[in-house]
Amino acid sequence: MGESFSKKENRNKKAKAKENKAQKKQDRKENNNKGKSLEDMLAYVDEYGNLSSTPPDHSNKVEIDSKDIRIGATPRPAEDPLRTGMVTFYNSTKGFGFISDDQSREDIFFHMNDLLVPVKEKDKVSFLRDRNAKGYYAKEIKRIDGRG
Repeated sequence: MGESFSKKENRNKKAKAKENKAQKKQDRKENNNKGKSLEDMLAYVDEYGNLSSTPPDHSNKVEIDSKDIRIGATPRPAEDPLRTGMVTFYNSTKGFGFISDDQSREDIFFHMNDLLVPVKEKDKVSFLRDRNAKGYYAKEIKRIDGRG
């Protein structure tokens, strides 16, 4: 009894795979990179950050004083602690509100204990901005429209 079509197909696939494996093995033997010298394996970086096979030219080397190198964050300029803004919301029964900061355009929370004079919505105020765990808040709040 003869072989079925699928058995012949499987035998041919296995033979083809074995042949491909032998071919890859032969290619690896021919293209073997073992035994290269250290000079053949080195790569250099030029002054522009590009890789090259030749060592860099030291004739145009620039000396940098180590005192000129700054490590760390860039120092921030001191900002004016006194800010101005407008009371956008104030709930006197609950004792809190928000001020729209003229400088940063953000709403800053305040509590009635931080008021130096009574305020109401739409009042122009000056305040100090401080930070706590929840974010920025206003303190030492007073009106600047002449009534307080």
